[in-house]
Amino acid sequence: MKPFKEKVKEHRGQLGLSQKQLAEKAGIGFRTIVTYEAGERFPQSAQLYKLAKALNVSTEYLKDDSIEDPTYGLDRMDYVEEMRQMTSKQDSLNLEEMLRQNQTLFAGGSISEEAKDQYFQAVMEAYLDCKKAAKVTFGRKKSENLASIDK
Repeated sequence: MKPFKEKVKEHRGQLGLSQKQLAEKAGIGFRTIVTYEAGERFPQSAQLYKLAKALNVSTEYLKDDSIEDPTYGLDRMDYVEEMRQMTSKQDSLNLEEMLRQNQTLFAGGSISEEAKDQYFQAVMEAYLDCKKAAKVTFGRKKSENLASIDK
């Protein structure tokens, strides 16, 4: 298990970057990088994402001391960041947790492929139902609001 500060130092070193160069590459202040590597601070979501991108590692790897694979979660990192920007902090944390749990489910175990397919189908149907309901609810309000503006 490696703490955040060691992961940052290690990957910065592997890339041959100074603290100043990493700060510039990530768009983060030099003093901030120094405090991260000293273990004095931990970045908030937006800066964690920038740092992970600059180090070519995933945000999950940097956040979780027990994750040893720097590419763990890299495939969904951009999607999660996009959702973080569009939703509340709690919603984005819920999304990350849900993705992590689903990855575990689909990665293997004793569940048959047929059961996995049925689960995925159920998730898709729930998503589409919610999307349809939101369109009806919010779409109507939008058109009602536009109609009242035209008067």
